[in-house]
Amino acid sequence: MKLRTKLWLSLVLSAAMSMVLFGYSTVWIGKVANKGYALFQLNPLAQSIVDSIGEKPEFSADTLKQTLDRAHADHPAIRWMWLNDQGQSLYDTAGLNPTFTFRDLALLMQNMPKNYLTEDDVHILTPATKDGRSYFLLMSIPASAMKQGEVYFLIRTLKSLLTLILPLILSFSIPFLVAIGLFTSLNKRIRKLNRALNQLNIQSDSPLVQLTDTSKDELGQLTQHYNSMAHRIRTQFAEIQQFESKRKLLLSNLSHDLRTPLTTMLGCAEMIRTGNYKDQQDLEGRAKIILQRCRYMDKLLDQMLDISRLDADEMTLRLENHNLSEIVRKIAVEYIMVLDGEQVELDVELPDEDIHHLVDAPLMERALRNLLDNAIRYGKDGRYLGIGLSADDQFVNLMVTDRGKGIPAEHQADVFERFYRVDSGRKGEGLGIGLAIVKDIAHAHQGDVEMTSTPNVETVFRIKLPR
Repeated sequence: MKLRTKLWLSLVLSAAMSMVLFGYSTVWIGKVANKGYALFQLNPLAQSIVDSIGEKPEFSADTLKQTLDRAHADHPAIRWMWLNDQGQSLYDTAGLNPTFTFRDLALLMQNMPKNYLTEDDVHILTPATKDGRSYFLLMSIPASAMKQGEVYFLIRTLKSLLTLILPLILSFSIPFLVAIGLFTSLNKRIRKLNRALNQLNIQSDSPLVQLTDTSKDELGQLTQHYNSMAHRIRTQFAEIQQFESKRKLLLSNLSHDLRTPLTTMLGCAEMIRTGNYKDQQDLEGRAKIILQRCRYMDKLLDQMLDISRLDADEMTLRLENHNLSEIVRKIAVEYIMVLDGEQVELDVELPDEDIHHLVDAPLMERALRNLLDNAIRYGKDGRYLGIGLSADDQFVNLMVTDRGKGIPAEHQADVFERFYRVDSGRKGEGLGIGLAIVKDIAHAHQGDVEMTSTPNVETVFRIKLPR
């Protein structure tokens, strides 16, 4: 659920709950606080007392006292007075028996609405007739005994104000509390995310802060993006460090592999220039050394160019149906000349029938030459070099075998990585990219390259091309 939807839903639900709570609390508080006499109840009550006295067969002080005392017992908050037509109190349940003038009575009736707004008593004057004479029943009710729901009393006391204010406070507090809870939760999640960003360290040796947020809103998605971003940054930084390490290694290897043949070539060239050689055979030998070193440097530059093209995805295959058996024969003839005088046995294994396959012939020849050069460089002490071709129902296999010192098990998983060299002590030549180029060429043909090695027994590199 999106965060905006959550906010709107919380607002609607809290508003609905507020209205429901306002209604229920108003009714409940009204029932509790609005106890007392309603104005419309007083006149019928006074008239019932007047009628009760009028129905008595005898009218005496005792009869009057009994009737008013009974009314006072039923309604103890009301003060009852029976007045004659002169305003004299014949009986007062309060025992004061005051005397009123007609002006006093008129003022009591005139100021009755005003009494609703103060703490003064409310007076109800009801006329009566008994035995041909006029009387008055005066009811005095304290304002606090009146029903608090009356309009005039809603603004008179704090008690009556609570019937409206308290429900309003309760109803408005719900959205406020919901908003506080929601924004507290959001603030906590934002602070947690901000703290994780501040603590983000791309160094691989420091623990990576991972956040857990199962929400489906924008903050939850942002948290997931943070986790993914932190992991990518850490991975990319590790790759940059690895690349920088390989770059330094490449420069070191390249400077060494160029300086060594250049030093040899300069020495031979200087000897030829000064004529400081023994005979014609010595001269030809020096020229041959210069030629070999030039070819070696040319091969290094070709490898660097291949790596650049692979990085730029500029390797384009020109697939044609070639005779792989003929390619193997051609390369074997080349390396017979290379191995001349090296006392290394070259074994070529080909099937009886030629094998044809869709390949880029120059690239496949380069891959085979890289494997053979690698075998000669690190395995010629085994005095054996094999190149073979085979096929089954699934793959066409090009194999190069040597019986040299082999590759230790702990290095076998990394030999196809760029710039990786088993002999870190610089006992061999090369940049450590020959096998990486073989792997890229095999992958470009939708194939793969495999290696099995038993040290000091046999090492086999196999290019597998799907049929």
